[in-house]
Amino acid sequence: MTSVLSSPSTLSNVWAGPAWGLLGVAAFSLTVPLTKHAVADDGLSPLFIAAARAVVAVIPAAAALVLTRRPLPRGSQWLRLGIVAAGVVIGFPLLTTFALTEASAGHSAVVIALLPAATAVLAVLRTREHPPRAFWFTAAAGTATAVGFAALQGGGTGGAHWSDLLLLGAVAAAAAGYAEGGLLSRELGSWQTISWALVLSAPLMIGLTGVAVSVETPSAAPGQWAAFGYLGLVSMFLGFLAWYRGLALGPMAQVSQVQLIQPVLSIAWAALLLGEPLTWPTVLGAVAVIGCAGTAVRTRLRRQPPAVATSGTSARKQAVSARTGS
Repeated sequence: MTSVLSSPSTLSNVWAGPAWGLLGVAAFSLTVPLTKHAVADDGLSPLFIAAARAVVAVIPAAAALVLTRRPLPRGSQWLRLGIVAAGVVIGFPLLTTFALTEASAGHSAVVIALLPAATAVLAVLRTREHPPRAFWFTAAAGTATAVGFAALQGGGTGGAHWSDLLLLGAVAAAAAGYAEGGLLSRELGSWQTISWALVLSAPLMIGLTGVAVSVETPSAAPGQWAAFGYLGLVSMFLGFLAWYRGLALGPMAQVSQVQLIQPVLSIAWAALLLGEPLTWPTVLGAVAVIGCAGTAVRTRLRRQPPAVATSGTSARKQAVSARTGS
């Protein structure tokens, strides 16, 4: 009998979450290099970048909510949206932007490589997902490989620094925002979740933008303004449409491991845009990281959700009944 997993439609469903997650990761992979570029050489101030990017993103987000006449979230959904906003709209951008005034893009990738593992842990705590033991072994190996890869590429700065504490805080904030946002996306929808989080945080971010402008009038080169535009429209809004859809399709623990590829992409972008060198060990490390991410995600194929398996079984029974005339 042909396995349910061999059905094209079933395979499509199985890989939909990781595919959407990968699209989101591709969008996020430019965030660290472009943030570093935007603050470099007396460019835009860290506070302005972190706050104003959310102000830019809330414009299309609010417009989409109004034009589609989306109903208001209900009850505890507002509190959960507050967690999303605090994590991915406020916490992660503020902490990483200030850290990047001191740390290099490569060093930041070392710490941010811990994010997939942190997201997986919080996803398991917040849901009833129970990934197989092989997943945890692969996730741990992937995290270690990603950290080692980023450190080899140029993350070492001679010891711990205050920027490391900011980056660790950013990892914790983003992991909480990812896990809660993934769950909310199953109720509200992916773009609706990030849109409401942006709207909820808008008063604070507009106020912080005003403070940043009053302290220092924004002035930067055209390339730095272009980087800022990407951070606002893509990193803060469009990327989350894909990322939260992937997490919502889930399982979140497995989909989160797609982000192991982000340090690879970020350092590749840093080499292209910031002139950081690439070496053969880096290329080999990148291959290892991608292999770990793929293996962690593929554990889902060996732990197919019961609903899908039941659906496939029912379909086979109906086909047999049709052939036998029963």
